[in-house]
Amino acid sequence: MTTRAAVVAEAMTWLGTPHHHRARVKGDGVDCGQLPAAVFEACGLIPHCDPGEYPHDWHLHQDEERYLEHVERFCDRLPDGMQPLPGDLILFRYGRCISHGALVVEWPLIIHACVGQGVILEYVSQSPELQERMVGAWRLRAWAEVAA
Repeated sequence: MTTRAAVVAEAMTWLGTPHHHRARVKGDGVDCGQLPAAVFEACGLIPHCDPGEYPHDWHLHQDEERYLEHVERFCDRLPDGMQPLPGDLILFRYGRCISHGALVVEWPLIIHACVGQGVILEYVSQSPELQERMVGAWRLRAWAEVAA
């Protein structure tokens, strides 16, 4: 199994997990920041990382790009127009800054943890809200170091 396929397979095991702020427990609760971190960690692509305490509504009241700062520890932004591949990360702006992330299953299908819905599959191409809020795609630096 390729690394990208392993990431997608691991992400799919989280389907149906309820949304729970700051949680990272498969089947019990996860949020949109913890899901990609848990998947990448389980696949051996990043070390365990704890973003520390963060309020569930920080993106509504602050301009600080806290979510993006954590993503950029391990990922680089893809050039605009470059199609994301399975396992790449898509980031969205809700509120004043980037505050939501999803993993690509097969573009434009993503898997993400949504408030009130839990971990779901969704087509970006069928959601005007996601299209409007999408900032871009990011790729793990580790893809250059392992078979993609």
